[in-house]
Amino acid sequence: MFARMDEYRLVWADEFDYEGKPDPEKWNYDLGNHQWANRELQAYTDRPDNVFVKDGKLTLCARKEQDGERQYTSCRMTTYGRQSWKYGYFEIRARLPQGRGSWPAFWFLADSIRQGTGWPLCGEIDMMEHTLVHENDIVYSLHSQKHNHTRRDTRQYSTSVYREGVCQDFHIYGMEWTRDYVEYFFDGESVCKYCRTDDPEDQTENAWPYDQPFYLILNIAVGGFMGGPVAEEDLPYVMEIDYVRAYQKVSSR
Repeated sequence: MFARMDEYRLVWADEFDYEGKPDPEKWNYDLGNHQWANRELQAYTDRPDNVFVKDGKLTLCARKEQDGERQYTSCRMTTYGRQSWKYGYFEIRARLPQGRGSWPAFWFLADSIRQGTGWPLCGEIDMMEHTLVHENDIVYSLHSQKHNHTRRDTRQYSTSVYREGVCQDFHIYGMEWTRDYVEYFFDGESVCKYCRTDDPEDQTENAWPYDQPFYLILNIAVGGFMGGPVAEEDLPYVMEIDYVRAYQKVSSR
């Protein structure tokens, strides 16, 4: 369990204690079969073959299925327009897909990206990305205008680790986000922590844009620069999520 849980109160959750489509009051979708970023190969849909709730679990499923120019379909759920947060502790219990070419993620984008602020100036918080391409298969990252994976001339806020059994068993992915740091947890154990520095330049939005509302995204991408080559014999890629919970300190509500 997250060690400082007593400092937080639950403010939003989906326990998936119902069946059918995900709760429309909590979730919407990014849809389309155009070319997504990072050379991904999927079309995103909200069809029951790609997303459903059953037996207390949310299931996202990437399939071999033609959709326009795309040969694969998947799902990308978001809380945009339903719920956003500025700071908090977030927890997701999930079993990740096992399949070469799968790229599941839990991540956050600032609401401002929908209002015209481009990436990476808007900021991105990656709560968890998983890839079978690299030996260290779970990646925790922050992206800003100054610090992001497209630049090698500045510090990178990215940590890769290996954790046994993430595709076979359910595990708890946690993240504490405050004004001064973002810290990541795996089954209650701290994995890495990124801190706002005292450098005046790093006090700007270019380097630390994480003082604004962000919304949550859950998705499985197919292929792309982190998913890698697709092994079609491994499809479908299935991710099951037991719950999603958001907590905030009383002073942050």
